[in-house]
Formats: sequence, structure tokens, C-alpha cells
Amino acid sequence: MTPQSSFMIVSPILTEQRDSLETLLASMNAPSGQADPRNEVIPFGNFDTLHNARLLIIEANTASDIEAFGWQPHEFAPVLAFLGEVDGDRDTFLAHLAIVASTGLSRLFSHCNGFETHKGTLLAFLQTHSAPSAATYINWIGRTVIQVHEESRLQAFLAETLDSLQASSEAIDVRQLRQALSTAVELAIHEGKLTLTPESPTPWSYRFRTTLDLVGFPLIVLALSPVLLLASPFVLWRLRSLEQSDPDIDLRPDPAHVDRLSVIEDVDVSNQFNVFGDVKPGLFRYYLLKAIMRVVDYTARHVYKRGFLGRVRTIHCARWVFLNDRRSMFFASLYDGSLESYMDDFINKVAFGLNLTFSHGVGYPRTRWMIKGGAELEQPFKDTLRRHQLPSAVWYRAHPGLTAFDMARNTRLRQGLERYPRNDAAIRHWLDEF
Repeated sequence: MTPQSSFMIVSPILTEQRDSLETLLASMNAPSGQADPRNEVIPFGNFDTLHNARLLIIEANTASDIEAFGWQPHEFAPVLAFLGEVDGDRDTFLAHLAIVASTGLSRLFSHCNGFETHKGTLLAFLQTHSAPSAATYINWIGRTVIQVHEESRLQAFLAETLDSLQASSEAIDVRQLRQALSTAVELAIHEGKLTLTPESPTPWSYRFRTTLDLVGFPLIVLALSPVLLLASPFVLWRLRSLEQSDPDIDLRPDPAHVDRLSVIEDVDVSNQFNVFGDVKPGLFRYYLLKAIMRVVDYTARHVYKRGFLGRVRTIHCARWVFLNDRRSMFFASLYDGSLESYMDDFINKVAFGLNLTFSHGVGYPRTRWMIKGGAELEQPFKDTLRRHQLPSAVWYRAHPGLTAFDMARNTRLRQGLERYPRNDAAIRHWLDEF
């Protein structure tokens, strides 16, 4: 299995270079609104391990909201962010990226403070300005870009072949039908029309780190359980007192801002999503959020790693990142369907999960015990997300037109060829996948 990793490069933008940067970013897009895979700045299509990527300008559009807590807005200069998900090791990808797209990356980051005076290599600059994720989620750990493309072509071939077999034959036994399909696939592979690359061995270093985290984190929690148990009454009391005193910031998003966001939405079956805002003031909120992020990251690595995030199946990837000296949080995801269906999916299925992770953000609707309220207040919740949302100036998908459901189905079709079904009912179920 080839595991996935993520990267995020963040660098402050020179004020006088903002307009020039936006023009350069716009030049990277195709007329559809998504990135041109062969654009001259970063030719995304040349990287066969890159699932998706985006570039955006992160700025504190809602910084004044923190004044409701009696705090002055944090200073935060707009930054250029470049982030994505890749197969394999992050540093290996960045090294390859720095070679293949060196000219384009230099053009991009020349608009940023400190790039021209940076004394190291381009790779050193990228690594120095990397922002680690507090938590990450991947829909299906181990499903590579190559696998997605190969299985998509397999599904199309099987569907076409099945139509031909059914049109040219009378009643045919399901076992014979499966055998005919299997033979057709083997012939197509022999002729080079299809490829089905075997799964690569899982790197030992990944196995070791994953096992250590799987076992080590619960053991640490168990060892600290007496302290946690003693501290829990204070934590719960402090949490509830803060929740009750949180100011209500129920503001509607600016229509012009919504229009700007809508321009790049629904150009594909999947959409990008970015939100940025301040963490509620105080060390208590910060450390509680940090602990929650650790739990979220653990469950995403070891529990929700095969197509589900709770009961939600439409999320391809997600990440939470502390920025601005950990006073702010950035969240990015890639999801199937419209924004409205995306938000409704979470509200109806895992509202408590939204509350756990986002209730520590300035402007989020009031919660009770971090579980109730919050996202259950549908319109204030949606308004809050929209106000904090930022558009991606450039975003790329290696597999446009494919939903997370499509990818899972295509994998099941391949498995149905490689593993002989138990009985006729299993074969019929496999054929229904087409």
C-alpha cells in the first residue's frame, strides 16, 4: 500500500505585489475555472502522484469579530498558500516539484516576502515555509492516482463489454457472463488497452509509525487517565462558563463575497472549500482545541480510513492547520456535490463532530458542552461558514468527474475480478455495480 501525505506552503505576500500575483494565478486556470493541468507555472498534470492541489490567498476578512470578546484584532498579513495531497512521502514530492516547476514556483514566490533574499535552494524555501497539519483526513488511504485512473478505465471497459455481451447473446448464465468479462479484461491487458498495476508494498517506516501511533496514543491516554479524571470537573465547568459567555456574532455574509465564491463552485462533480478564522481567546480554548485535533487525527488515521467520515461518504480529503502563531485556524476540504448538500450532510449526520472541531472558532454559533447547538442552528451555522470561506485562486484535481462513490465502486469492480465470488448471488451483486 502506498500511503498519502499532504503539504502546505505558506508565505506572506508583498503588499505591492498583490495585483501582480493575482494576475499570475489567474493565468494558471482553464476557461472552465479549474486549473489548466498543462499551465506554464505549475504543470500539475506532470505529477502522477498528485491527487489535488490549490493555491489561494489567505486573509483575515473576519478579524474584527474578535472585538466582541473584548480583544483587538490580531495582525495577519495576507499569505499565499499552496497545498495538496500526494501519494507517498511529502518531502520526495516537494523535491520533485522543485525540479520540474522551479521556474514557475520562483515566479509565484517572488511575490512573497523573503523569497528574493532566501539564501538556500528552492526546496529549502518550500520546506522552511511548510505549515504542518493539526489533523488530516484521507477518504481512502492507499488508493493512488494511478489506481484511480486504471480502475476508472476498467469500469468503462466492463460496462461497454457487458452491453455488447447482453446485446449479442441470448440468456446467459451469470457465471459464464463473469468469465466472459474476465477473459475480455485479460485480453485487453495483454493488448495494452488496460493496465491494472499491483499494489506496492507498504513502506516499513509507515507501518512502524502507524503501529506506534495506533498503540502508543491510547496507552498515553490510559496512563494519564487519573489526572484527566481529576481535571475533568474543572474542564467541564470552565468550558460551560465560557460557552455561556460567548458573544453571539450572527452576521449575514456579504453578497459580493458570496458571488466571488460562487464563480468557482460546481464546475465539476466535486468542490473545494477553505475557511479561515480566529480561535477564541485564551489558553484554555487553544489547548482544548489542540487535544481535540489530536483525537480527530487519530480517528482519521485508524478508524475513518476507508471511505467514511462518520456517516459522511462525500469527503475526499480534509485538513485543519493552525496559523498566525496558533491564534487562527485554517480548514480545507474537497467534497462531492454542492456546498448546500455538503453542509446539510454534516448538519444532519455529524453535527456534534462539527461542534467539537469548530465551536472554538470566533463567530461560531453557541454550543452546549461542545456537542449541542452550534451546527444544529442551521442558518447561523451556514452564514458563519460562508463569511469565513475563502476562494481558491487555482485548484486542480487529477481525476475530475469522479466522485468518492465512483472510486469506491470502481475498486469493488476490480476486486470482483481478482477475487472469485462465493456464489451466484455475489456475482449478480457484482454485475449490479456496473
